[in-house]
Amino acid sequence: MGKPETALSPDQKARKAWMGLLAKSDAALLAERMAEMADLPAFEWLRRPEVGGVMVRGRMGGTGAPFNLGEMTVTRCSLRLATGEVGHGYVQGRDKRQAEQAALVDALMQGARAEVVRETVLTPLQVAQEAIRTARAAKAAATKVDFFTMVRGED
Repeated sequence: MGKPETALSPDQKARKAWMGLLAKSDAALLAERMAEMADLPAFEWLRRPEVGGVMVRGRMGGTGAPFNLGEMTVTRCSLRLATGEVGHGYVQGRDKRQAEQAALVDALMQGARAEVVRETVLTPLQVAQEAIRTARAAKAAATKVDFFTMVRGED
């Protein structure tokens, strides 16, 4: 089992956040943002992109006993930059290019170009995900029904 959230260092929390963002991002938008990055460094594969399955677990009400919800297809890979930073990419689905780009961003975020990568890639991805979340919430709110009871004059 992983570390409790409170046991993570600030660097680990930051990495967890960008890894989650990359894993959930739209592949086309990630590719578009990566195309904006100038002179991407060379790297060597530690683990080439490979497709596999993982078991998704859930909890009743978010706090109950865990149960197996079902399987999901994921693609993962690992790479090392010439400067020594290691990046990992895990993405939902079978997109090997998206996993490679996620791993490359992960490695770059650990080096000297972290701020450029944050501004060019991560911030636009975060804005896009927030827009999707807001649109989804607005759509759900449009279907909300408020029930109320009128008080009758009878005892």
